[in-house]
Amino acid sequence: MAHKINPETCVACGACQGECPTGAITEGDVYSIDPDICIDCGACADACPTGSISGE
Repeated sequence: MAHKINPETCVACGACQGECPTGAITEGDVYSIDPDICIDCGACADACPTGSISGE
């Protein structure tokens, strides 16, 4: 299961994008994770300062 970013709390700071080893995170008004590329490693969730990323 891929991680997901909560658009309500994401502040688009980019901390998660630099931590993703597969490049699954794309930039926009808020960031998003491509579930076909995400390997569910959790590096993005660990890097997120607002706790906006979950593996559920």
